[in-house]
Amino acid sequence: QVQLVESGGGLVQAGGSLRLSCAASGSFFRINAMGWYRQAPGKQRDLVAAITSDGTLNYADSVKGRFSISRDNAKNTVSLEMNSLKPEDTAVYYCNADTTIRYGVRRDYWGQGTQVTVSS
Repeated sequence: QVQLVESGGGLVQAGGSLRLSCAASGSFFRINAMGWYRQAPGKQRDLVAAITSDGTLNYADSVKGRFSISRDNAKNTVSLEMNSLKPEDTAVYYCNADTTIRYGVRRDYWGQGTQVTVSS
């Protein structure tokens, strides 16, 4: 079992910045990729940014140039630095970990979600 604990988020004015952090703990062999997804009311949950264990990055087009994801493999943490925030970035943000529990067993885990609200 893997637990993901998120921190950060909150209310910020348009153009402002926020930082989200997520720490993974529990019993697992390896965390393959970590990332952030977001879900606005009435919409599906979409990828915001992800980073693999070897540092390969993937960003949604809507956040490229504004958001930056980073990871500490030794501490099993992932962070998302969000700059130049826009009202359309308002959503619940979820941390995700693609995890190998043991040889041949791979599972996805999710954090509880943290609210990000950007006022205009």
